[in-house]
Amino acid sequence: MLGFVLLGVGSGSTGISDVLGNMFSSSGGGGTSISKLQKKADQSPKSAKVWRDLATALEQKQRTQDAVNALERYTALKPKDQNALAELASQYGTLATNYATDYQNAQAEASQFASPGAVFAPASTTPFGKAFADPTALQDPIASSVQSLASTKQSTAYSNFQTAQQNAEGVYKKLVALNPSDATTQIQLGQAAQSASDSKTAIAAYSAFLKLAPTDPLAPQVKQALKQLKLQAPAVTSKSSGG
Repeated sequence: MLGFVLLGVGSGSTGISDVLGNMFSSSGGGGTSISKLQKKADQSPKSAKVWRDLATALEQKQRTQDAVNALERYTALKPKDQNALAELASQYGTLATNYATDYQNAQAEASQFASPGAVFAPASTTPFGKAFADPTALQDPIASSVQSLASTKQSTAYSNFQTAQQNAEGVYKKLVALNPSDATTQIQLGQAAQSASDSKTAIAAYSAFLKLAPTDPLAPQVKQALKQLKLQAPAVTSKSSGG
């Protein structure tokens, strides 16, 4: 349901797949506490270096959302820094993964506690037990509460997942505009766009990737993803046009 794109990242292949499997790294910020860097950022909000150092320090502490905020500030000041943009997109991807995990956990919770009230329900042979089990009569308040809570958690996690993927897609679009001949960025844009349900952008990005790197180990999987997207595209277009 979350539309993950599985293109063999970390499968041991060479070339672009290795790049996709690596964590972005940067220098600076490691020797200064986050609180001191945050204070510097508050005092000098237009200092790109301070925001860059703060982002690095936050990443090292795995404070992903805070790192994203700092990188957003930095890239607003340095919009052509491709390394920082790639790092920002990667952090959005981490957020999306976290939200996907939240969604799966909520789904498992809903399944595990589908009818917790059944343990305390009256015997089904009694008049009250029959009414308790009748969906048109009495409702199980415990089960209803758990289901409602799980549904809310799933909805929130899915919405957050989509937003993170859309944000990642937006950053990759900036990177493609800065360097359209980079195959790695094209496939990353395609993955983010597909996960964000933007089939049009995903198709264009995957097509560009195959032109730039037709012999890459990931090419067969990209071709398969592209084929599926093109099959789905007419249906999506028809629905969006009201047909």
